[in-house]
Amino acid sequence: MKNIVAVIPSRYQSSRFLGKPLAMIAGKTMIQRVYEQVKKAEGINRVVVATDDERIYHVVEKFHGEAVMTGNCSCGTERVYEAIKNYPCDLVINVQGDEPLIKPEMINELIGAFQFGNVNMATLCKEIVEDIDINNPNVVKVVRDKDDNALYFSRSPIPFNRDLYNGVRYFKHIGIYAYKKEFLEKYVQTEKTTLEIAENLEQLRVIESGYKIKVKETKYDSMGVDVPEDILKIEREIKRKDD
Repeated sequence: MKNIVAVIPSRYQSSRFLGKPLAMIAGKTMIQRVYEQVKKAEGINRVVVATDDERIYHVVEKFHGEAVMTGNCSCGTERVYEAIKNYPCDLVINVQGDEPLIKPEMINELIGAFQFGNVNMATLCKEIVEDIDINNPNVVKVVRDKDDNALYFSRSPIPFNRDLYNGVRYFKHIGIYAYKKEFLEKYVQTEKTTLEIAENLEQLRVIESGYKIKVKETKYDSMGVDVPEDILKIEREIKRKDD
């Protein structure tokens, strides 16, 4: 891939955490921490924050990052496309704006998925080690075929282990995506699908529409911020690494 751009969709409005991108984490805003982590990834030609809020836009400018104002979008993927639709690039990386500890190695793994075969879209997964996460609807699960293409994503435990077979492994979906630009354009022009609406998982639109998503397993994990209480967990992890 000759030209790779990473986009961080970021909005101020959040039902569970208003103004989340501007929350302070150990002396820096969350959006700055995400931006700096993404910049460390190899092969990224450009990193841009896509937002519809001037407060976020100005904060990004203040730490000398790049931001683009977008209009109202129904999902993060649409916001990503609006930010880069007029920018010449081969591959687009969609990094969630509430992942301040996202590892550059994860982005590199994602880019590597496009080296072999006809891949249009890719994402990551990690094996679930805590049983409580299997039944947690906030932890999205994914099952794959033998070629590591996604069969389905769900908030429910999948696969259903009817006979308690010991060989079953569960994988959580890590919500970072990469798309060929032309496929991203095709995706945002596709209507929402039944399963996407039912599960509230926009990646299901791809599978329902007959396309494939390559899902690479990673050994790395990432801690997202959903509610204000999560900030303390992130700060403890930052302190642990600094020590």
